[in-house]
Amino acid sequence: MTAVQEQQWVPQRQPGRNGSAPPERPRTRTVRAALAAPVVALREAPRRALVRAGGVALFSLLAYAIVRHFVGTSMVDMIVYRAEGSAVAHGQDLYALRVTKWNLPATYPPFAAMLFVPTAYLGVGLLRVAVTCGNLVLLALLAHLSFKLAGWPRRELRPIGIVLVTGLGVWLEPVFTNLRYGQINLALACLILWDLTRPDQRRSKGVAIGIAAGIKLTPGLFAVYLLITGRIRAAFVAGLTFLGTFAIGAAVLPDATYGFWTKYLYDSSRVGKTEIVDNQSLRGAVARLMHTADPGTTATVIAGLTGLAGLAIAAWAYRSDRWLPRSEAWGVCTAAVTAVLVSPISWTHHWVWCVPMLVLLAAEAAHERSRPAAIRRTRWRWIFGATLFGFLSFAMWIIPHKGDRDRLMPYVFQLPADVYPLLGLGFLAVSALRVRSRRRAAGAPLVRVPLQRADSAPARQPVGAAADGR
Repeated sequence: MTAVQEQQWVPQRQPGRNGSAPPERPRTRTVRAALAAPVVALREAPRRALVRAGGVALFSLLAYAIVRHFVGTSMVDMIVYRAEGSAVAHGQDLYALRVTKWNLPATYPPFAAMLFVPTAYLGVGLLRVAVTCGNLVLLALLAHLSFKLAGWPRRELRPIGIVLVTGLGVWLEPVFTNLRYGQINLALACLILWDLTRPDQRRSKGVAIGIAAGIKLTPGLFAVYLLITGRIRAAFVAGLTFLGTFAIGAAVLPDATYGFWTKYLYDSSRVGKTEIVDNQSLRGAVARLMHTADPGTTATVIAGLTGLAGLAIAAWAYRSDRWLPRSEAWGVCTAAVTAVLVSPISWTHHWVWCVPMLVLLAAEAAHERSRPAAIRRTRWRWIFGATLFGFLSFAMWIIPHKGDRDRLMPYVFQLPADVYPLLGLGFLAVSALRVRSRRRAAGAPLVRVPLQRADSAPARQPVGAAADGR
């Protein structure tokens, strides 16, 4: 797709946008097609390239297994989840438990603890293997959903991309840490992204986001994203589903539910220290910059303004689909980055949204590279490279950070200590500039955004989109 074609849009129906929904297929046929889809995709992929990608991925995973063995993987969060499930199964006080040598407590809503019950009946050794393998499968699924969201690359090439992301993605620090601690962030990201890549006409759209919010509250911001982008029904479905998870928790664990929503939710000491480098939220960055454990109103105001700006940019990107290629991808990734930035505590493993971010930036870089040499630029390749380097750097762990060094950190170490908040803020700025430049290039108004899509027409794609793998 050329630069001129990028500005030309024609109506084209697409399942992820407004417009008439595709005819519903029988449920059994739909399930059968979904199960057969991976096999069909592998058959359609270029054989030689797929084999090479498989070899690279296998070598990377073997190297990861060796590093993992020597580094050690306590999987402490998995042990906490297992203890939560055991407490529910045996009628114990959920929020009184303390496990591992770090005396870690339960911090999720009772609904989440109910979902962990099956883990209580598995041995720790078996559970380590199951959680590791499950997270690798979820990484592959997240890659698939990220490619689907970005509409890149061409369908026959996506299996190759999924294999490479699964094999090489384990070296991204957020993914590495998820695997090391036995975390559930990959599962939450898949729930959210699966919901957001579904057709807007599906009446059940929003259910997965509501479930994710019922497990961990932060995903609730995506319901706000749906609301401000005009998908009101999906936003209300997400909200009602979240209320359903609350009702289930209250019915099964009334005392734990009352305790969580009236006391434990507001006890920040149960989650962890704000100022440590593990916390890659804006609040953590401000705490380290101010050399304090409680950054107070300053951090709250900064996070609030960032949240408003981030959601505004996300909605702006989504509503600019007439002029902006991959507008939904820009909107979703911007909302995701906003969520982890404004959360009071965002551990490094919460930043698994780096996977769709990097896929989106790679798509922009690939489009840029496909342009004629006379007008080709390299800005997106530089942005992609810098973002990839940041998430591969493990910078926050390299600098001295033990004991009081987090709180008393010299200013020279602030940059590596706050690498994810800085990348997040940079991504919000790039997203805003991307929308602004596309609207200007098309001669469109910059700020006069309609409250609703013009008529109920489906999204418009650029001429030649099929050649761009959209």
